[in-house]
Amino acid sequence: MSAETLVLSELERDALTEIVNIGVSRAASSLRKMIGEQVLLSVPSIEVVSQRRAARLISEREVSELVAVRQDFSGSFSGRALLIFPETNSLELVRAVTGGELSVQEVLDLEQEALAETGNIILNSCLATIANMLKRSLVMTIPEVVRGSGGSLFDAEHDGAEGLVLFLYIDFAVRSRDIRGYIAMILDLPSMAALKDLLGEFIARVVGEDF
Repeated sequence: MSAETLVLSELERDALTEIVNIGVSRAASSLRKMIGEQVLLSVPSIEVVSQRRAARLISEREVSELVAVRQDFSGSFSGRALLIFPETNSLELVRAVTGGELSVQEVLDLEQEALAETGNIILNSCLATIANMLKRSLVMTIPEVVRGSGGSLFDAEHDGAEGLVLFLYIDFAVRSRDIRGYIAMILDLPSMAALKDLLGEFIARVVGEDF
């Protein structure tokens, strides 16, 4: 089994994008209840790339250090989920989530906790929705906030083992602030194959056997 054989078809990618968008809309609803303001979240595109390519993609787009909320998941397919923000965006997100009335020091003091909570809501909603719609269940670890470059977030984690990354761009708007970020799910090849099979089953259920 090679990475090349595990590229998602256009239909599979469309199905996964639709599922993830349902997940992030649920996350937006949960965040809206938490902060009492309208939250808009969308995932306009998904790419499946190697870990090295994912690191390069994010490094090309972001010059500042990155902040990520990381959770491992296991079940019918296993891997690691990351919600990634450029460092400047992460502070902007904390300001938005905490009401925008804190001093710089207070924002810095709260950053870790607020990011972990926000990441937990978004990643849990995404993964729970994927699992539910694929009729499977996943177990997730407690969120952890990590910092580093694209290379350290994507490469060092898996000791050089070959894996694929579902790389999702997210648009995030809260309290009139535009905040960009990324969701990445790192999967080894057997887990990617399992996800591809489950997407095929999902499409067959939704569209019919002759899709």
